[in-house]
Amino acid sequence: MTLTRIHSNPRLSAAVTYGELVFLSGQVPGDATDAAGQTREVLEKIDALLAEAGSDKDHLLSATIYLKDIEADFAAMNDVWSAWLSPGQAPSRTTLQAQLARPQVLVEITVIAARR
Repeated sequence: MTLTRIHSNPRLSAAVTYGELVFLSGQVPGDATDAAGQTREVLEKIDALLAEAGSDKDHLLSATIYLKDIEADFAAMNDVWSAWLSPGQAPSRTTLQAQLARPQVLVEITVIAARR
């Protein structure tokens, strides 16, 4: 099986493919300041990386969602997440509260997917 690293730097790769699996590192938002906007930005990044790796959101196996403040942002994130998913294609998922790398980041998402 072939291992391929996508958008790598000395510390990490944005995505790694191995055989029929695609692993994305934690994706963080750009400029949005609220949880809904940040979730949209993160999901756009996930869509782009999955496409580059030969997959898409309908092939998600697992997702881990990190929220800076789960009580404040869970509902807004879930609204965007649910609208983004295709019907019947929800992956296994864990959502947890975490201190994230930058103070302005409210949402970070990492996923594992199968290739198309």
